Amino acid sequence: MPEQRKASVAVIGAAIARRFAAERYLVYAGRRTAEKLEGLKASIRDAGGRCEGRALDARKEEDVTTFLAEAEALAPLAAVIVNPGANVNFPILDTTERVFRKVWEMACYAGFLAGRESARLMLPRGEGSIFFTGATASLRGGAGYAAFSAAKAGLRMVAQSMARELGPKGIHVAHLIIDAGVDTAFVRDRIKARGADPEALPEDTLMNPESVAEAYWRLHTQTRDAWTHELDLRPFGETW
Repeated sequence: MPEQRKASVAVIGAAIARRFAAERYLVYAGRRTAEKLEGLKASIRDAGGRCEGRALDARKEEDVTTFLAEAEALAPLAAVIVNPGANVNFPILDTTERVFRKVWEMACYAGFLAGRESARLMLPRGEGSIFFTGATASLRGGAGYAAFSAAKAGLRMVAQSMARELGPKGIHVAHLIIDAGVDTAFVRDRIKARGADPEALPEDTLMNPESVAEAYWRLHTQTRDAWTHELDLRPFGETW
């Protein structure tokens, strides 16, 4: 996965975690490398919140099942955010079987595993939120994005099927289409490397991670007589 996309996904996930922690939710976070969670855990704790977490390979069924069971043991699952990355660009002739499969595993299969196991734990209580992070690739393919688009479109269909099945049982399932440059130091450095000045961009051209996190929180707090099942988020200046 390109480093820019990794950074953006991680920053969005951290912002969502901080937003829920600010509402006194216990956050249980997972990343491929556990050490990369330490900064997030420390920032939430410093703000008076609670955050635990560990290494997680979201492509492995046993790991996902165990991870969610551990979270449930700490506190009943109220919201599960599935925030995979896996954005890669390869011309179709350079897209190997391994690349296609690994992107599908991360951006689609991992969502299915997390969604199914979350539902298994939430259904006995008849409440809970399961939210999937998508992208513009969820809606249409682009040149060089056969693997990513196929995976993200598949994740969207998983989310839509789950919403239809689980909504009447009290579980709020939503898919969020998010595609934009995220306002991070890394992205600003990339803009500079292309010879542009990020400070010259109109205000709100880059997506503020906290704004994304606020959208997730508002979804979670919706009353069920007006649930949103798909939400499209992008800055006002983004072309689409």
